[in-house]
Amino acid sequence: MSNFMEKLSARWQDGINFLLGLWLIVSPWVLGYTADTWPAWNSYVVGAVIAILAAISLTAHQKWEHWATLAVAAWLIVSPWVLDYTALQTVFWNHIITGVIVGVLALWTMAGDYDFGGAEARS
Repeated sequence: MSNFMEKLSARWQDGINFLLGLWLIVSPWVLGYTADTWPAWNSYVVGAVIAILAAISLTAHQKWEHWATLAVAAWLIVSPWVLDYTALQTVFWNHIITGVIVGVLALWTMAGDYDFGGAEARS
């Protein structure tokens, strides 16, 4: 357990992305859009994928997790237009804001990761 806590404190961005993934899973109930099929299922699936990728990154760090997280964040940002639910403003902004935060945190982790030539590589 202490090893996991050390990884979590060193890779806090992944911990926040894990929580954001959980948020997406529960947000249809919290924000009241469970009856809107496409946006709700998008939240469930994308939230689960983000949480799983963050958990993998915390336990067995590989380069591909952050690239995959970045791709999923990009999907979350464009999905209101692709799935045509831009009129649902609460869902729209929930997905846009969450997608931007997840993407920025993935990029932040990549920039500081020695595997990507970041700060840890220079130290």
